[in-house]
Amino acid sequence: MGLHIDYYASLNSPWTHLGAARIEALAAQHGASLRIWPVDFGTIFAGSGGLPLPKRSPQRQAYRLQELARWREALGIPIQIQPKHFPAKELPAAACVIAVRETMGDAPAIRLAHRVLKACWEDDLDPGEEATLVRLIGEVGLDGEAVLALGKEPRWAEMRTADSERALARGVFGAPSYVIGDDIFWGQDRLEFVAKRLARG
Repeated sequence: MGLHIDYYASLNSPWTHLGAARIEALAAQHGASLRIWPVDFGTIFAGSGGLPLPKRSPQRQAYRLQELARWREALGIPIQIQPKHFPAKELPAAACVIAVRETMGDAPAIRLAHRVLKACWEDDLDPGEEATLVRLIGEVGLDGEAVLALGKEPRWAEMRTADSERALARGVFGAPSYVIGDDIFWGQDRLEFVAKRLARG
């Protein structure tokens, strides 16, 4: 039986987007189950000493842009380094992803999360805007209006809050994080280590 990966994602994170296809491929290659948790990294930063991007030093912000350009070239993923709609309003999409995860399963939830990320980072769309979100939900084969209405139920936002607190208690502090048992792998640049952990079984 394959291992299980808990995948802690920010739906605003370019790093989560850069690792999206690869974590799916690794899970499939090794027969691992993959569950996405679109948690609130504002809560997690507040509890772990992290800083949201606007509060980081100018040096760190400038370096981040250089790194995004390097990774764009290295991976051949055509991201916008400074997309027009970043940061997008994250809760509506995150609530929809959680609602899909809990009512339809992990695979469609991951497809939706990854489409939301691509919309922001490659398509220069605003996934925080309702009409756009409905369209993105439809593009992954789900009923856009129905999932949007489902996602507006308060229970999913409440679940996200609880998921975020549990992630923090588990030791998660950045996005994306891939957790296998007690092993935490932070960042899409750690996927090589995820692969080795999955191969070890």
